[in-house]
Amino acid sequence: MPEKTLFQKIADREIPSDMVYEDDECIAFRDIQPQAPVHILVVPRKPIPSLDDLTKEDTRLVGHLIVCATRIAAQEGLGEGYRTVFNCGRHGQQTVPHLHLHLMGGRQLRWPPG
Repeated sequence: MPEKTLFQKIADREIPSDMVYEDDECIAFRDIQPQAPVHILVVPRKPIPSLDDLTKEDTRLVGHLIVCATRIAAQEGLGEGYRTVFNCGRHGQQTVPHLHLHLMGGRQLRWPPG
């Protein structure tokens, strides 16, 4: 059996986090190295390594992550706007091999981000 990812350990409560949301399909917690005043990671419980590993069966799950992010943004008071980002691979700065959506806001964000 493959070793659990950091995010699986957080979901299983083996590693503490500042959890802001959870349901049967995903968890959401504050990033420990925030890049904005609000920086939350929305993570599926299903261990999918990256965007490149998604299948057609994951379509509803990815939509669920996005809907959860919009609800969390409202809960966090991000009415002026926010950004959602999926990083993929080394050049995309994905540092944990478990699909996750970054929700960032709380200040004016710059463009382009990279």
